[in-house]
Amino acid sequence: MAVVSTSSALRLLPLLLLPIATMLPAAIPVGGGVMLDQGLNALDICVNLSQGAEGRVNACAPIIQNISPTAESPLPAPPAKGTPTTPSALPAPPPKVTPTTPSALPASAKPESSSVRRVVAISAPVVGFLLLTILFLATYFIRKRRTQLQHKMEEEEEFGELQGTPMRFTFQQLKAATEQFKDKLGKGGFGSVFKGELADQRIAVKRLDRAGQGKREFSAEVQTIGSIHHINLVRLIGFCAEKSHRLLVYEYMPKGSLDRWIYCRNDNDSPPLEWSTRCKIITNIAKGLAYLHEECTKKIAHLDVKPQNILLDDDFNAKLSDFGLCKLIDRDMSQVVTKMRGTPGYLAPEWLTSQITEKADVYSFGVVVMEVICGRKNLDTSLSEESIHLITLLEEKVKNAHLVDLIDKNSNDMLAHKQDVIEMMKLAMWCLQIDCKRRPKMSDVVKVLEGTMNAESNIDHNFVATNQVNFGAAANVVSSVPPLASHVSGPR
Repeated sequence: MAVVSTSSALRLLPLLLLPIATMLPAAIPVGGGVMLDQGLNALDICVNLSQGAEGRVNACAPIIQNISPTAESPLPAPPAKGTPTTPSALPAPPPKVTPTTPSALPASAKPESSSVRRVVAISAPVVGFLLLTILFLATYFIRKRRTQLQHKMEEEEEFGELQGTPMRFTFQQLKAATEQFKDKLGKGGFGSVFKGELADQRIAVKRLDRAGQGKREFSAEVQTIGSIHHINLVRLIGFCAEKSHRLLVYEYMPKGSLDRWIYCRNDNDSPPLEWSTRCKIITNIAKGLAYLHEECTKKIAHLDVKPQNILLDDDFNAKLSDFGLCKLIDRDMSQVVTKMRGTPGYLAPEWLTSQITEKADVYSFGVVVMEVICGRKNLDTSLSEESIHLITLLEEKVKNAHLVDLIDKNSNDMLAHKQDVIEMMKLAMWCLQIDCKRRPKMSDVVKVLEGTMNAESNIDHNFVATNQVNFGAAANVVSSVPPLASHVSGPR
């Protein structure tokens, strides 16, 4: 048997323990006072041997070993070399790693997750609402723009394809011609009239209000007056239909409208008209209406005959203007149904039934004749209560045989021709018959004025309707339609 000394055994012990140490955790006791200490790159094996009572022998042998730590059991850093380790100084083993679940999350993570959900819950509807709003606005403006373009194209087609329509101007041309609408001649129901000059020719530009005459009325005036020509109708030179601008260009009438010359007002310093001048004005109006009613392919009812729509040139020749409310009536139709329109005080009684013929213009003509003769408005609230309404006053005076009281007292020439003036009143009363069938044609009125025919003497002296008028044999009644240029011809 071989005898191994103690010192030889101590030298061999580290080599014997090497296989075991590589599989054990850091710094564990292996018995007999031996401790294994594992670092990341080296193993130190320290052996404490007791040799009797004489003392301790310390033997430490470093063992270099490369160990790759794993994620499951990371190795702690080795202690300083040369320091003996004791069980109390050993580091604690690494904590056991277990997979986490939502229930095992720390308490601080739960409020953060709850806050995120709250933000998402609030912001999602807001963002959705904003997106819907943007989509709606985009759709609205796109459709609006498309509609505007469509209307513009329709207007171009409407006025571009009409035969016989007058010259078309741009808005800038008319703005320059009127020096930015500086000289205002007057204001009507649908807009204001301005003086201008175009190619050395004086013009009157009627600028229509947006809230006044509509597209239908504007089209009616352009097509109607642009296709007819008569010495007693104001000539339409051209028009402008650009975007929202609606303008009509007429020949310039220096004396302005008739109302400036027949109404006795404090602000009117014009001298009263002589009887001969008044007769000429009345005759001109009658000829203009006779042409519209009887000398065109279709009857044209003006429907707004009043002194403001009768213009005068330098020689006091009268011309009808403002055809914005006119209607075309087929010659085989006796009536046309339309909405009430015109000016109060000049409306025929049949407007109560909305069954209108060209005879409505005859009634309005009778009112204008009385205003020219009497030198006052049909409705004048500045007078006494019994004299406010001229036509009602006419009823009273004719029944009492006091027609001379109605003659314009501001003109001595009118009083000098009082018998002729009374005969003119009788013609006006014939035109003012409540039953439209008893009113004369305007061609017959012209004959009376020219002295080739006598006025009807058997007339009703009630001129103001108190109930609905019975029209009798009005068989053909049609709905009104927008006038067409092809329905109107030039003079025959």
